[in-house]
Amino acid sequence: MGIFEAFRAIGYITTSVPFSIQRLGTESFVTVSVGKAWQIYNCAKLNLVLVGPQLPKKIRALASYRDYTFAAYGNEIGVFKRAHQVATWSSHVAKVNLLYLFGDNILSVDVEGNMFIWAFKGIEHNLEPISHIVLDGKSAPTCIMHPDTYLNKVILGSQEGSFQLWNVNTKKKLYDFKGWNSSITCCVSSPALDVVALGCADGKIHIHNIRFDEEVVTFTHSARGAVTALSFSTDGQPLLASGGTSGVISVWNLEKRRLQSVIKEAHDRTIISLHFFANEPVLMSSSADNSIKMWIFDTSDGDPRLLRFRSGHSAPPVCIRFYANGRHILSAGHDRAFRLFSVVQDQQSRELSQRHVSKRAKKLRMKVTGSSPWSGLLPNWQGKACPYYTLMVGPFPEPSLWGNAIVHRATHEEEIKLKPVVAFDCAEIRERDWCNVVTCHMDTSEAYVWRLQNFVLGEHILKPGEDIQTPVKACSISTCGNFAVLGTAGGWVERFNLQSGLSRGSYMDKSERGNCAHDGEVIGVACDSTNSLMISAGYRGDIKVWDFKRRELKSRWEVGFPLVKIVCHRPNGLLATVADDLIIRVYDVVALRMVRKFEGHIDRVTDLCFSEDGKWLLSSSMDATLRIWDVILGRQIDALQVDVAITALSLSPNMDVLATTHVDQNGVYLWVNQAMFTGSTSINSYASGKDVVSVNLPSTSPAEDNEATNIEERGTDGVHVKETAGRLKFDQKIPDLVALSLLPKSQWQSLINLDIIKDRNKPIEPPKKPEKVPFFLLSKPTFSGDVVFRPTDLANEESTRKDVELQSDQTIGLPPTPFIQVLQSAVESENFPAFTDYIKGLSPSSLDMELRMLQIIDEEDDAGDASTRPELLALEMLVDYFIYEISCRNNFEFIQALVRLFLKIVGSNSPQDTSPIHGETVRCQSRLQDKAKKLLEIQSSVWQRVDKLFQSTRCMVAFVSNSQF
Repeated sequence: MGIFEAFRAIGYITTSVPFSIQRLGTESFVTVSVGKAWQIYNCAKLNLVLVGPQLPKKIRALASYRDYTFAAYGNEIGVFKRAHQVATWSSHVAKVNLLYLFGDNILSVDVEGNMFIWAFKGIEHNLEPISHIVLDGKSAPTCIMHPDTYLNKVILGSQEGSFQLWNVNTKKKLYDFKGWNSSITCCVSSPALDVVALGCADGKIHIHNIRFDEEVVTFTHSARGAVTALSFSTDGQPLLASGGTSGVISVWNLEKRRLQSVIKEAHDRTIISLHFFANEPVLMSSSADNSIKMWIFDTSDGDPRLLRFRSGHSAPPVCIRFYANGRHILSAGHDRAFRLFSVVQDQQSRELSQRHVSKRAKKLRMKVTGSSPWSGLLPNWQGKACPYYTLMVGPFPEPSLWGNAIVHRATHEEEIKLKPVVAFDCAEIRERDWCNVVTCHMDTSEAYVWRLQNFVLGEHILKPGEDIQTPVKACSISTCGNFAVLGTAGGWVERFNLQSGLSRGSYMDKSERGNCAHDGEVIGVACDSTNSLMISAGYRGDIKVWDFKRRELKSRWEVGFPLVKIVCHRPNGLLATVADDLIIRVYDVVALRMVRKFEGHIDRVTDLCFSEDGKWLLSSSMDATLRIWDVILGRQIDALQVDVAITALSLSPNMDVLATTHVDQNGVYLWVNQAMFTGSTSINSYASGKDVVSVNLPSTSPAEDNEATNIEERGTDGVHVKETAGRLKFDQKIPDLVALSLLPKSQWQSLINLDIIKDRNKPIEPPKKPEKVPFFLLSKPTFSGDVVFRPTDLANEESTRKDVELQSDQTIGLPPTPFIQVLQSAVESENFPAFTDYIKGLSPSSLDMELRMLQIIDEEDDAGDASTRPELLALEMLVDYFIYEISCRNNFEFIQALVRLFLKIVGSNSPQDTSPIHGETVRCQSRLQDKAKKLLEIQSSVWQRVDKLFQSTRCMVAFVSNSQF
């Protein structure tokens, strides 16, 4: 089980599976794959509208039609209506590689050349394919396309370079095109009849007339790599968009037969899909860099511009931190991007801007392009490091040509970005004043600041010392948010002012070589909660405590092993360290001694994290385990083992959500803390203790729990825990807690003032009989609710009225009302909450009528038989119900209003006598009088306790309001 339960994964936009676009009414939707699940975005704003369930294997192909989504995983095809799987097609014996919507059918092609035709209408009754075609075994199919106006015909491209025309109705191959001796990677039909476009692995695009088997025109990509996606424009412009493995989108003019424009650095990786929207100058592209982008052709020169996009990390993130009280997560990855993910609304996630990359390249006299290397122009380079970035990436010329030589190469936009972040720290207190985030970058001797209010890179660069050329490895922001402390690989520690970006002195130990703070790399720095102490740790195992303001060394101690990471919990002054011996040590910074030591990991520890209250310490390791340590008890309370090792983790300030990143995973995974969402007071009811529990990683769908369908029941300290579909339910209330009914205030207040409301709503004049009564069928009410029509004969009408009056006097023989039936069933089964739910659904006037029907009439005539009358039995059961509810303190305000109405109706027969004990009905029945006394005692005891709390609160409010501060 475990303290943390898998919730969902965020940051996944798309993978290397081509998307599928469908149109519903006036809106367009795109279905994309995110590993083992699929997602649907609205193309109008690219907001997420639907997330599919988790599948057993990764999705290999997608297709969609209206409410249906078809996903191929392994050798099976899942059919989904909305988010529910309605069927599974499993006739393939090999992996399905292609899915194609063909009218009312779906074509599926596997890697062995088998094509099945499926009918998805009436799928609940037929799960078998309607046809099976065995393709030519010599060619492995790579793409499929239907030429317009070619009835029942499709074109299949192959790895060998040829493509074939098949009739799916007759199961025959009609024609075999020779091709161009290069593997065909993609194909698409053009708006012109008989003309198709095919992209090849050699970077060439062939526009071919399939009717005459003639080539119309050939285009060649300037960048190396295969053509991976094609799309024709249908808005009247003769345009063809193509994408390749270089991430560049080329737009070709078909009339002029030349290249019209190039979208340089459209994506960082291979382009997977391209699609022109019908009759719109809008192009959608997806890439393996985990992004979807939309481009619009509305400029005067015909070049496209970016309209909207959704993106995530294109490389695994390595550092994460909760921000904004747990609503956002800051994340930095190997893709040189610094991102902000929203836990609440996915559309609020964004990448922090590194300002104008193209302007920065122009300022540095660099040409940003996506073409082949050594095609740009760089300034004279004399071996000095660039103040911002490393410009020389890739194969270099001979060293003899360096110096004043001019180097020709192209520089990608990604290379101009800041290098990957290795550490960062943030402070929310100064978000509106100045930069509040500091980042350290790989092999960079400066630290950069960010302003999260504007989501942009700051104006200052923190450079430790003029002669310090070693990279910055650690950083920390003070509690006040005014200062940042940096530690370098050379042992230098320096403090900066974040508002001005100026240095405010360095921390030097005269006993160390070079007057540095440490002899060797600084692996971590931290500040206490009062800006009085600063802690720094060196790789050689020495931890030093400094005076924050005076920058003087106060104390130091040796761990004895090379340190890997430190983390400080400011409120309680605890410092957790992990060394190469895989032991986690917790030190008291004020007492300067070790207070806890935790052992259990068998591989390198990757990250540490304290809970907000300081009671828990979380650690992750390359042994793929997440361990939770109780700092107070000094023991392990839970351990989880995941499929992929955790690289970074962060616990939200509210301790309700845990975020983790994993090896080779581009997303951020969220786990919920069951201790915050369950009623169990003992952590042993869900923690595993010293045992290690294997769990699966969260999926993109928060409601996904396909594997957890078993039901498990356990009891701990009187708490019954029931787990169904991964969720826990607890039926336990805090002792001495008064629970309200959560009903509208008007509903229970109307019970008290119902007589006043009736008098106020009484008509001033009696109703007048209309002069001309229209024809209608007269009916009379019945207890069953059925309508019984009365005869219109006036003679029978008088006799019927007498029979009704006679039956009204014989109330004993009437069947019990639903009110009495539910009450009797609740008393017999001792299930009073069921009766409470029933009366909550009644209106105040209906509840008043039900209580008035329980009055005992003509007591003097039937005094001897009153004890056996059903009204008395119902009154006793109702009083028992009041005793139970008041003693349990459930639905407090509603029950109080109901008791008042009950005593007003039943407790007295005269308006002047309102005593609940001396009423005529209660006085005449001894059993009812005893129950009324018991009700009075319980009511008095409960109300005294509640009134005491009210009086205490009133006194405190009065004292505070009258005090002068």
